[in-house]
Amino acid sequence: MTADTIAINQKMDQFDGLHSVWLFGYGSLIYKADFPYLERRPASIANWTRRFWQGSHDHRGTPEAPGRVVTIIEEPGAVCHGMAYLVTPEVFAHLDHREKNGYLRLAIAIAFDDGDSVDGLVYIATPDNTAFLGAASEQEIAQHIARSTGPSGPNSDYLNHLAHALRELGRHDQHVFEIERHLAALNNHQP
Repeated sequence: MTADTIAINQKMDQFDGLHSVWLFGYGSLIYKADFPYLERRPASIANWTRRFWQGSHDHRGTPEAPGRVVTIIEEPGAVCHGMAYLVTPEVFAHLDHREKNGYLRLAIAIAFDDGDSVDGLVYIATPDNTAFLGAASEQEIAQHIARSTGPSGPNSDYLNHLAHALRELGRHDQHVFEIERHLAALNNHQP
């Protein structure tokens, strides 16, 4: 599958006719809501885990030297914490462009901290998109992030903002925090 997913996402019609839809964010959407929304609530999705396995050719890297950003991978029993936004359908033109590098809209059950749940959307980069980098050790991912930069800035900023946002939510993510620890160690050893 091509990494440019705008046209594919525009064909999703499951939520057509609704005045608003819940969107779950687990990466930069937690801390960078550059779109209008009606409501914002901490939330989670079940049986998915966050992983720095997606390449970023357009934000945190370049086509020649992609950075690494998060996607979610199915994992039974896992819980991925993030932020949910209630948005109007008009927002998806902007989001489809923002998430165009391999991310597809997926219908998903979103759970809120108060026990409520709703059907909503999440953008997910699957292994069959051409920008998918796949698994690597947290140390290898940190080394990759340390040397990557793109039009949206250093890849390290993405990682650090995500780690900070998760801490502000009071959520622990072993994968993210381990990469952050390795990146800090790399930075401390640079001349």
